[in-house]
Amino acid sequence: MPSTQRHRIRASRWIAACALLVGGVGLWWLANQPPPPLLEQVRARGELVVATRMVPTVLFDGADGADGFEHALVERFAGTLGVNLRYVFPESIEELLDDVARGRVHLAAAGLTATEERQRLVRFSVPTRFTTEQIVYRRGSRRPRSLDDVAPGDLHIVTDSSHAETLERLRSLDFPMLDWTHHDGISAENLLAGVERGEIRLTVADADTLALSRRIHRHLAEAFELGDPRPIAWAFSAIGDDSLLQTADRFLASLESSGELKRLRARYFGHTGRLDFVEVREFWRQVRDRLPVLRPYFEEAAAATGLDWRLLAAIGYQESHWRADAVSPTGVRGIMMLTRTTAEQMDVSDRNDPRQSILGGARYLRVVEKKIPKRIDPVNRLWLTLAGYNVGFGHLEDARILTERDGGNPDIWLEVKQRLPLLAQKKYYSTVRHGFARGNEPVNYVDNIRNFYELLVWFTTTDDVETKQRLLLADS
Repeated sequence: MPSTQRHRIRASRWIAACALLVGGVGLWWLANQPPPPLLEQVRARGELVVATRMVPTVLFDGADGADGFEHALVERFAGTLGVNLRYVFPESIEELLDDVARGRVHLAAAGLTATEERQRLVRFSVPTRFTTEQIVYRRGSRRPRSLDDVAPGDLHIVTDSSHAETLERLRSLDFPMLDWTHHDGISAENLLAGVERGEIRLTVADADTLALSRRIHRHLAEAFELGDPRPIAWAFSAIGDDSLLQTADRFLASLESSGELKRLRARYFGHTGRLDFVEVREFWRQVRDRLPVLRPYFEEAAAATGLDWRLLAAIGYQESHWRADAVSPTGVRGIMMLTRTTAEQMDVSDRNDPRQSILGGARYLRVVEKKIPKRIDPVNRLWLTLAGYNVGFGHLEDARILTERDGGNPDIWLEVKQRLPLLAQKKYYSTVRHGFARGNEPVNYVDNIRNFYELLVWFTTTDDVETKQRLLLADS
């Protein structure tokens, strides 16, 4: 073999050896590099994986799909990250916290109370809201006044819930004889239903959960609170970096400072405690007795106007309790309580005719809606429209002017809602065009409609046949 060729072979081998060495060093270097921050991983993946629960205070099936306070928040958060949102639904709170702790999900947005025990497992964000824990009993039974009144076998709670932690702390401090029964694989809502049916005597629930549940389980009542309000927050793994947690904290802080978080809390929880026992009982009676006859007319009006028939039915119930012959001292009448002028404007010849009244009311709602600025988002636009439908567009505009004068946002229902009652005070109504109005009435009107609408959505979408039958059959 010529010497030139041998030199070429040796050179090739040397180059190959160097390449292998460099490649090996590169692989070693890559293998020993720390993983990118979790925030970068989420963005690179294009997906935020969130553990959650299907409960009324967190996530539920609304009129237009997924809805709920935590859902609204986490959906906005995913949007700010520019990623898609994917939910997972662990079977228990214990499994949910374990998924977070082990990093199988990016975070949990599940209405979790940030307790001391849980903070040993996970890291919590800044609070999204606060709630109190309450002992719940059934109306008509003996009401306990304190934990001293809780007998063995009375109290039932969900295993691994924040309520168990609270009770353990109270037992160690002041109530050594306190005892309770744990339940695995069920939710606090299941236990509330058990109290309603009289199957168990007492349970513990967060105030927001109880307020929502009482619209369906009308015999539920608060006995007493277990302590001060406690923070509800998102949970993150304690392993690895906190880049995603810090980003979430900044996101939530910005919503708090802008007022958006307050508005979301008001949207999902601000109206829920308005209906009392008698009002809830009467509503479900009329769902049974009157709604079936009127439903075809509400559905026809919905098809003609593009509105949800359940929203129209909620308005009709608030207006007249679905009584075709209803009449007020001011002369409005019918299912939708139309004035003579409005009826003429909407080509309604007989205000007492259910079909005409419902169709006329639905069309008039669209007329009022067109007066609301189009820049306003659909949710606020709806509630402002309903307020205008009730009190008159002129008075609604006066309230929006007062809102703007006061530094508020006249395009946000929560802001206008706070100023509408001022129209009953001379020092305010004398400064606006349309003068005096009973401004509390449209506030109550809108809140009640929201409750009735949500109940009708639940009733028409739930698969809880047993509860539906109980609501329709019970008159006590």
